Amino acid sequence: MNVYEYAMKVEKDGEAYYNYLASKAPNDGLKRVFNILAEAEIQHYNVFKSMRDKDGTNFKTINISTDTKTIFETLNAQRDNITFDADQVKFYEDAIKREKDSYQFYIDKANEVDDKDEKQAFIDIAKEEQKHKAILEEIIHFIQEPNNWVASAEF
Repeated sequence: MNVYEYAMKVEKDGEAYYNYLASKAPNDGLKRVFNILAEAEIQHYNVFKSMRDKDGTNFKTINISTDTKTIFETLNAQRDNITFDADQVKFYEDAIKREKDSYQFYIDKANEVDDKDEKQAFIDIAKEEQKHKAILEEIIHFIQEPNNWVASAEF
């Protein structure tokens, strides 16, 4: 399996995990958050597929940015309708680990490829994975202290 196929598998697994989290979400707001994250993983998958297939895509023009503003507006709007159990927090912690591992993998691969556009695509996707990790950390913070939660200034 080459690096692109492995990255595609990582992204497919991420999409499946976020879809699973969406199916277990205790309300529509969190379901929407996880659907947004699943969609971002699909976008990443498509970038790696284009890289693998060498289809002429200019990777610098691909928009892979996760809409964090929408995510936190959604969470805040659902503030009063959220209940959680310990298993959900564990799922979110597992997702954080996945994002952290993906980030490191993509940074490592960026350092190995020679093509500058592919290198930048790996870096951009790594940054997105780092953003996803921060989103998940904010969700956990939100779960643990919903009345004191304010979205990080980063978002």
